[in-house]
Amino acid sequence: MEALLENWLEWAAAISWTSAATTTGATVLLLCAMLTVLFQLQTTIPKIASEKKSSVIANGNIQIYESLDWEPARRGVFAAFQKLRLRLNHTLFYENDAGVKSSETYIVNSRGVELFTKSWLPETGKPKAVIFFCHGYGDTVTFYFEGIARKLVAAQYAVFGMDYEGFGLSSGLHGYIHNFDIMVDDVIEHYASVREQPELKGLPCFLFGESMGGAVALKAHLKRPSLWDGAVLVAPMCKIAEDMYPPWLLVQILKMLAPLFPTGKLVPDRDVAAHAFRDPEKRKQVIYNVTGYGGRPRLKTALELLRATDDIEASLHKVSLPLLILHGAADRVTDPSVSKALYEQSSSSDKTLHLYEDAWHCILEGESDEIIHKVLKDIISWLDSHSTQSLGNS
Repeated sequence: MEALLENWLEWAAAISWTSAATTTGATVLLLCAMLTVLFQLQTTIPKIASEKKSSVIANGNIQIYESLDWEPARRGVFAAFQKLRLRLNHTLFYENDAGVKSSETYIVNSRGVELFTKSWLPETGKPKAVIFFCHGYGDTVTFYFEGIARKLVAAQYAVFGMDYEGFGLSSGLHGYIHNFDIMVDDVIEHYASVREQPELKGLPCFLFGESMGGAVALKAHLKRPSLWDGAVLVAPMCKIAEDMYPPWLLVQILKMLAPLFPTGKLVPDRDVAAHAFRDPEKRKQVIYNVTGYGGRPRLKTALELLRATDDIEASLHKVSLPLLILHGAADRVTDPSVSKALYEQSSSSDKTLHLYEDAWHCILEGESDEIIHKVLKDIISWLDSHSTQSLGNS
């Protein structure tokens, strides 16, 4: 029956993305059919099987079997793949441990959720500022950002990251967002506590959000505006691009299904990596980000992402902190026009927008080395100037 529902949704998506979906007859027919299926499925779809496990075979090429739904499996697979990442031909993975003091730990937050956290600090000298990273929907802090963090440390910044509940190495059902605002509250709680560390007190603090993490960072600012001295937003998810946004009819169907099957991987989607990574060789390496979520969006997750982007799009004028916005001009995952709108509508008097011609969504991971290095240079240059300003104003 679960396969039947998936087929219905695929069909709904197919007709919704065509002009046929605009006819009243097609809409009524589809909704009636869906209600019939829902009546049967309400008592027959099984819940996500928590007993599913993953097994890993290391015989030169590591293979993954079964499910990564729960954190024990993800942590086991991550350990097996950790050294392989360093052998990938990607500019972010040409790491030099010299001068970097990194540590990782699991914390239990006020909700009782176990979260994976990591820090990267300069081995010598005082950091210029503290950077708090918010990762994207299909990402973690232990793959691409590992290389980004080390490059920031080389520029004398202290960097902190965390995997959200249900993502990466943190506990929870993989890729499941029950409530976007609660996820943001988890981020605020952890990073506010990090700020209180004696060796970091008095340093400027910047949010660094990428894709969905840009939405997390903006929400964190709107909830606690006094905590942060600025934000770096890379292809921020202020709005999902039209090519990726589900049609109105499909959204209504998903809203009916979500209360019944919130964790179901039933949302028809498009290959995000194919739209996000312009460099074909770098696109192939996405599969090695083994704890990044790459499955179909879960029903509740999809609706929470849509709700979050709608909220942010309506609140652009309330954004008041110094901003650096960087976006690929040809991004088909998150809409660069809304980054322009954020730049124009935010109440901040200190804001900078960089649009990279022909670049896609993952401008720090999926473009040519030349563009990746330019984006990193633009970020570090902005941080350098704003760290000095913030220290001068403190």
